[in-house]
Amino acid sequence: MKVGILYSRIRQDEKLLLTELRDRGHDVTKIDVRRTRFPIGETAEIFADLDVVVDRCLATSRSIYATKFVDHYDVPVVNGPATAEICADKVKNSLALDAAGVPTPTTEVAFTKDAALDIVEDFGYPCVLKPVVGSWGRLMAKIDSRSAAEAILEHKETLGHYEHKIFYVQEFVEKPGRDIRVLATDGEPVAAMARASDHWLTNAAKGAETDTFELDDRALELVERASESVGGGLLGIDLMEVGVEEEAIGAGDSVEPTDYTVHEVNHTVEFKALNEASGVDVPAKVVDWLEGVAAQAGDANAEVSQ
Repeated sequence: MKVGILYSRIRQDEKLLLTELRDRGHDVTKIDVRRTRFPIGETAEIFADLDVVVDRCLATSRSIYATKFVDHYDVPVVNGPATAEICADKVKNSLALDAAGVPTPTTEVAFTKDAALDIVEDFGYPCVLKPVVGSWGRLMAKIDSRSAAEAILEHKETLGHYEHKIFYVQEFVEKPGRDIRVLATDGEPVAAMARASDHWLTNAAKGAETDTFELDDRALELVERASESVGGGLLGIDLMEVGVEEEAIGAGDSVEPTDYTVHEVNHTVEFKALNEASGVDVPAKVVDWLEGVAAQAGDANAEVSQ
C-alpha cells in the first residue's frame, strides 16, 4: 500500500502512525503542505501513485483545501473534504448532529453582540461561548455573569476575522468533572477514554487526567450515529455523561449516566493520549482500517476499468 501523509508538523501522533505503516512494509510518502504545490487542471505528481492519503494537517484551512485537491485528483483521502468542512466548523457540526437526531447541548447562534447577549441572558449563567473554528479548548469562555458576557462579546466583536462575528452560545452542561473521547473508524469504536479535570475544560491537551472508558450500548449507538452524521471516516467523537449525581468524579470511576450528549466530532483527531490510556494499540487499529479503505478503493477502480 502506498500511503501519503499530509502534515505541517510531525507530532507524536504522526510518529506512531508512520512507525506502524513502515513496520508493515507500506510505502509512505510524507507530504509537507507548507511546501507542496496544488495545481488545478492536472494531478500534482506527488499524489499520482498513492493508494490513500491521510490528512494530519494542524491548520484547519490547510486541511480543508488540501483534502479538496486530493479528492479532486481522485485519490482516496481520510478524511474527505466534506467531512472536514463539517467537523471544522462548530455550527455545521451542531447542525449535522441535530439533523441526525443525536442529542447535543442546547445551542444558539447570533451575528451581533446584542443578539448574542440576549441568548446568554435567556440561557442563564453559567453558559459557554465558543469560537466556530478552533481546537484544544482555545478561545472558549465560561460566562458567569452579565458583566463578563458584555466584556467577552465586545472583545470578540472587535477582533478582525469574520468568524469572530459568529457568536456560538451553548448551555453549560453539568458533567461529572469529565468527558469521553472515542476514536472511531466509520462509526466503529477503536478505543475510548475518560478525561477528568478540576477545570471545566477537560481536554487532554490541557493536562486532563485520562483513563480507559467502557462504552455502554447507548454510547455505542451515539458514536455510530454521530459518525454517520458527518460522513464517516477516522473521527474523534466527544460525549458528556448527563444525569450523573456526583459533582466530580475521577477519569476511571464507574457511574450510571441517564444519557449522553455529543458536543463535538473531530476530523483530524489526536490519539497519543488515547493510545496510552486505553490499553489498545490505536495505531495498529487505524492502519488495519486504512488498509481496508485502500483495498476497497482499489476494487472500485478495478470494476470501473473493466
